[in-house]
Amino acid sequence: MSTVAIHPVVDNVIAPTKPDFAGGTLQCLCQSDKVEIRIESQTLHNHACGCTKCWKPAGALFAVIAVVPRDKVSIIAHGEKLDIVDESAAIQRHACRECGVHLFGRIENKNHAFYGLDFVHTELSPQSGWSAPGFAAFVSSVIESGTPPSQMSAIRTRLQTLGLTPYDCLSPDLMDALATHAAKQKGTYHAA
Repeated sequence: MSTVAIHPVVDNVIAPTKPDFAGGTLQCLCQSDKVEIRIESQTLHNHACGCTKCWKPAGALFAVIAVVPRDKVSIIAHGEKLDIVDESAAIQRHACRECGVHLFGRIENKNHAFYGLDFVHTELSPQSGWSAPGFAAFVSSVIESGTPPSQMSAIRTRLQTLGLTPYDCLSPDLMDALATHAAKQKGTYHAA
């Protein structure tokens, strides 16, 4: 029986988080004039994502994506090559128009629970030490990308074997953050 391939970052050994890691750079995949992004912080909530919006490298079933405070993200080279993939999406993904790689995703809606966080693909970094992926989100969404439903059991088993608890939404902590934000907006939030 063959092993289900999830993403090159997690398929072999997941690199551990370096506790003192303070950021680095991300680069697109162009051979020259690479778009380069500086991140001046460790990432948070790194995870495998099965949604149909996140960029995935060739052959990967899932994306691997993390968040970082938006004020810690800056474009340092060839930003003129960036375009927003879908301006109507909640997360406006900035991609290199030449190689197609998503360098960062930004939420512009100040009322969104995750406003202030940018979504990044640390696999595009030449540095190591970024936060390790800790769960898998939107697992069922790989069906929308063409994965046969009959493979879902094997995919969930593989994710669990890798230590990435599979969810068909976000992790409980992130879902709690979304619900807390919604409760505050409605005036129904009560602190314990």
